[in-house]
Amino acid sequence: MLVTKTTHDFPTQLDPGGRALRIFVISPVIPRYPQAKFPGVVVFSEIYQVTGPVERFASQIASHGFVVACPSIYHEFEGPEPIPYDGEGTDRGNKYKIEKTVPAFDEDAKLSIDLLTSLPNCNGRIGATGMCLGGHLAFRAAFDQRVLASVCFFATDVHSATLGKGKNDDSLVRVRNGDLTSRGELVMIFGKQASDTHVPRAGRDLIRTTLEDANVTVSFLEVQAQHAFIRDESSKGRWDAALTRSLFSFMMEVFDRTIGVDLGPPVDDTKPPEHVC
Repeated sequence: MLVTKTTHDFPTQLDPGGRALRIFVISPVIPRYPQAKFPGVVVFSEIYQVTGPVERFASQIASHGFVVACPSIYHEFEGPEPIPYDGEGTDRGNKYKIEKTVPAFDEDAKLSIDLLTSLPNCNGRIGATGMCLGGHLAFRAAFDQRVLASVCFFATDVHSATLGKGKNDDSLVRVRNGDLTSRGELVMIFGKQASDTHVPRAGRDLIRTTLEDANVTVSFLEVQAQHAFIRDESSKGRWDAALTRSLFSFMMEVFDRTIGVDLGPPVDDTKPPEHVC
C-alpha cells in the first residue's frame, strides 16, 4: 500500500515557551478509494525524535493500512528536526528526557491521539507503539481509554520510575491502581543479552510481575538481542534485521486483531479452561 506524509502543528498548554508540537502523519493511500478509513497508530520515537529509522518503521505500519502519527517530543527545547545519533546528540536527548515533565509527555500523547481521531481517513480505533523512550511513552499511552493496544519495544525507565522532571513517573503505580485492568492489550518486548544494561533482569521481572499481578492483558517477550535492535541506522552494531521482521509481524497481528477489526464490546467469559490434550 502506498503512503503519503503530512505535518500538523499544535499549541500545547504545558510548554512554557509556547512552542508548537509538530506531529508527522503518514497515511495509507488506496487508489480510487479517497474516502477509505483506517485505524490509527501513534509511533513514539527514541530520544532522537523522528529520525530516519523511526519514520521508516512508521511508514511500514502505515503501508499495512494504518494512519500513523509521530510526535516530535522535544518541542520544549528545540525544533522538530531529528537529533543526530552521535555522542552530543545522545547527551542532548537524555538531558531532555529528564527535564521534560511527565504531564507534558502525556499531553503530547493526548494531542497525537486527538489528531488521529479527528482525521477523516481514521476510523477512531487507536493503537500505540514506540522504541526506547518511545516504548515507555507507548506504555503510558495505554492509560488513555481510546488506545486499544500498545506494543512497547525495550521501554526504558519504567522499572526505575525515572522518566521526566520532578520524580513524577507513576507508570507502575497506575498499573497497581488498576488503570490498565480489563481494558486493551499490552505487549512488552525486551532484548535480554547481558550487554543491554538499559533494563536489567530485575527491572524486567518487576515490570512483568506488576502487570500480571494487576491482571493486565499482556504478552511479555524477552529475546536474544541488545537494546535498540530494531534501529536500522547507527545501531552501534545492534540491529537484528531478521528478529525485527519477526517481531514486526507479531506487532501487526496484535494491531490487526485489536484495532484493525471492530470486535464489538467485550464479554466477560469466566468459565475455567478445559484441560484438553
